[in-house]
Amino acid sequence: MLGIIASATAAVLTAPVAGLLGHRALRRAAHTRRLRVTAPRGIDESGLVRVGGIDQWISIRGEDLGNPVILEILGGPGASNLVFLPRTHVWERHFTVVRWDMRGAGRTFAAGGPEGQGEMSLDRLYRDALEVTEHVRARLGVAKLLLVANSFGTVLGLRLARSHPELYSAYVGTDQNVIAGGRERGAYDALMARLGAAGRTKELAAVTAMGTDRTRWTTEQLAEYNKLVLTTDPLSYDTMKTVVFRSLWFSPLHTLRGLRAYVRAMSFSEPLALEAAAIDEWAEGTDFRLPFFLFQGDSDVLTPPDAARRLYDDVTAPVKDFALIRDASHFASFRHPDQFLDLMLTRVRPAVTAEPADG
Repeated sequence: MLGIIASATAAVLTAPVAGLLGHRALRRAAHTRRLRVTAPRGIDESGLVRVGGIDQWISIRGEDLGNPVILEILGGPGASNLVFLPRTHVWERHFTVVRWDMRGAGRTFAAGGPEGQGEMSLDRLYRDALEVTEHVRARLGVAKLLLVANSFGTVLGLRLARSHPELYSAYVGTDQNVIAGGRERGAYDALMARLGAAGRTKELAAVTAMGTDRTRWTTEQLAEYNKLVLTTDPLSYDTMKTVVFRSLWFSPLHTLRGLRAYVRAMSFSEPLALEAAAIDEWAEGTDFRLPFFLFQGDSDVLTPPDAARRLYDDVTAPVKDFALIRDASHFASFRHPDQFLDLMLTRVRPAVTAEPADG
């Protein structure tokens, strides 16, 4: 993913095309107008908050403070979800959405630079997430947050949901990572098959040489693998171009310098993915004491739905549900924010609002 974003961003940032920049300015201005929160019970605030010893960016948006509060756990690692605001702002009619640029990501990285991110580990991010949770609970006066994690963020999200049902009203995973201690190799095998069918012998040899043990990969190999997975699948490649890159390019919250920082943050945070390469979700526990939901893209080749379904089948929870998002690859909730919102309203919100306040 990083390789695709970095290449496309670099190409545009070096293109001396005034018309391109003019079109970008117009689109960004239109997004800014459309994203204004004017409802009397709404909230739109963002800024740096001291978390884990460093300043981290937190955004809180919604049209009614009486709605359930979502805490998003972003993917990447290092990829801020703030760029998707124009696609997902309709969610804010029904939920108050908290988007946190964790250390090594987005505006937190831009504010402190690489030297200002402190300890970069999954354990540190976990502790940061708990601090953010307490900050949001106090700021909004709510007992529990609705935990929504996507892509790499689901690694952290599962740990939070498993350990702290007293803090979260439900867990929703989308683009759910399933690592299974290195046993899950559906995406790897499917990539090998696509490369073989396309006669791409050089790339096939490179992926074969990497082997299936991701704990032995370098960050460069991981980046190349993800790039190949997403570019050899037409739907995934289209999603990268039309959803991810367009969201970046037209983001009203990111200047050209901000786009450069966004790409640098993802590169800086990549070692976190290697740290997660040996996680075994079954060994860590499949017993959840809160409602549990997985919503996966039906055609996701990076985090295949079959693997997510196997995890779901072994989960025990007071309420659980699994659904496929139609015509969706990775980034399913951002490609089809309408489908994702429908699932949140028809399946998740009833379970959240039916729960007693004291849990």
